[in-house]
Amino acid sequence: MVDSKDADRRDATRAGGGNPEKGGDSLEARRKRLATELAARSVPETPEVEGREKPQGFALAVKLSSEFVAGVLVGALLGYLLDRFAGTTPWGMIVFLLLGFCAGVLNVLRSTGAVSTPVPGSRSGSAEQDKHDQ
Repeated sequence: MVDSKDADRRDATRAGGGNPEKGGDSLEARRKRLATELAARSVPETPEVEGREKPQGFALAVKLSSEFVAGVLVGALLGYLLDRFAGTTPWGMIVFLLLGFCAGVLNVLRSTGAVSTPVPGSRSGSAEQDKHDQ
């Protein structure tokens, strides 16, 4: 069974050998036809987030929990060291433990995409305000 597209191609080749000077398809027409055929045959790929796949299930749980625990532990360690060397027991531990908790929550929110990562060198709203003022 002969496909109609194949028959059209053979007829165009016979008419001018694919040469535009001899009555065949022009290069641009063949390029467009190829692009449409490739687009029809291609399978759409799954979108990736920032160049890599999202972690699934257990891997995501381990990543998020380790980021939270790391923030709390760093805050506790800094508070302990401040208390130890400055003699401010228990206030350094309390303050830095709370800061570590906030940092851990912020890291988890950034990892899940609920909060965007800040752009270095710009403050919140200052660039938009400067553009608006001009």
